[in-house]
Amino acid sequence: MKLAPCHPLLFLVTGLVWLMLASVIGVALFLAMMLGHPLPAVLRHFHVHGALVGGVVQVIVGMMLASGERSKSHPVLFAAINVGTIGMLAGFWWGYTLAVAVAGLLVLLALLSLLGEALRLARTSVLSPPFHLGFFGLACLALFVGLGVGEAMALRLIPYEDIGQARLAHLHPTVLGFVTLTIMGAMHNLFPTIVNARLNNLLVAKLTFACFPVGIVLLITGFLLTQPAVQIVAGLIILAGTLLYAYNIGRTWVKAGRPRTTVSDHLTQGTVFLVICVVTGLLVELNYLWPTPNMQSYVPFGKLHLVAYTHLAMVGFILHTVFGVLSHLLPTTLAVERARSNKSRGPYLEELTGIVEQWRPVQVGALSLGTVGLVLVATLVWQFNLTSLPVHVATWASIGLLVLSLTLFAGKVGLLLTSRPS
Repeated sequence: MKLAPCHPLLFLVTGLVWLMLASVIGVALFLAMMLGHPLPAVLRHFHVHGALVGGVVQVIVGMMLASGERSKSHPVLFAAINVGTIGMLAGFWWGYTLAVAVAGLLVLLALLSLLGEALRLARTSVLSPPFHLGFFGLACLALFVGLGVGEAMALRLIPYEDIGQARLAHLHPTVLGFVTLTIMGAMHNLFPTIVNARLNNLLVAKLTFACFPVGIVLLITGFLLTQPAVQIVAGLIILAGTLLYAYNIGRTWVKAGRPRTTVSDHLTQGTVFLVICVVTGLLVELNYLWPTPNMQSYVPFGKLHLVAYTHLAMVGFILHTVFGVLSHLLPTTLAVERARSNKSRGPYLEELTGIVEQWRPVQVGALSLGTVGLVLVATLVWQFNLTSLPVHVATWASIGLLVLSLTLFAGKVGLLLTSRPS
């Protein structure tokens, strides 16, 4: 079967390309900071927006489209997401905030066009529709709130003294609200299918779907009102929902016989990192409630610590999950689209799965250890300066592990795309 020009597979692969490009920029930014020669601040916008909008959001769109009519082409949607992302980056580079706002609006309109498809998918959940519809509805609302705050910042509608809180209200709804809620909702359907088992407990899933949205709403409210107490309460509710989610996924994995595949390893380790990230975020907020006379926080918390904390989410949770989902979707999508008969489809899928499973412990382990390495570097600077040997060793080890995992995965994707059924 011939693929449509803008088939869902194109969204998945293009999203991965954006993630890889953003990762290269991120590595360069991190090394430059550690070596004392920071790169232009605009590259941070390239790193963050390239990874989230061009990468993660586009992969999520590809996942959603892949579950629908696979042969359908989506050229306008594909162009809107990618032209919008490029437009935002160009606006940041030239310092032209109106261009950033217009490009962001283009992405926003593109995503709005998918609401109907998102609601259709929510109705196919293993949970009763009211729970899943509300959950995904809030995820979409969080995305639009985050993008709306971003539009307001780009148009300079927010006073300068409130920019710090506005950035939090821009980032957290997008990452914690949209990306995390979407992943959690999808995992309740996808993970049992991957491990060939029933979801452990539907009641626990419903409790998760109740706790997490309430926590998200309270957290955004706390940011907008600058109320640390509200943020702490929100963090505790989000932590409760996260623990329930992790318990359900973990028990499902155990009941399935503890399968060890590339897909299940990435998804389960991503779940562990989500728990770690939420706990860390709560500790960071608590740290600022008891400042010392000479510092704004009880424990010193600088730019490097912020990098380590955010990448627990971006790499540890999100990238693990993206790698796991793509390791499942790419082989199955290619097998369905390229193999003309059921007789040839089975062997071809086995061949593609074999490619995915190559170097599994190295790929999965390097991504996890590389993420932990970032935290180790941030921890070491409490005792050593940036030029010390322990910090340099930890830095290069962490970067090396992350690059190794990214390279292995990119190589596998290349092999998958070039492999043809015999």
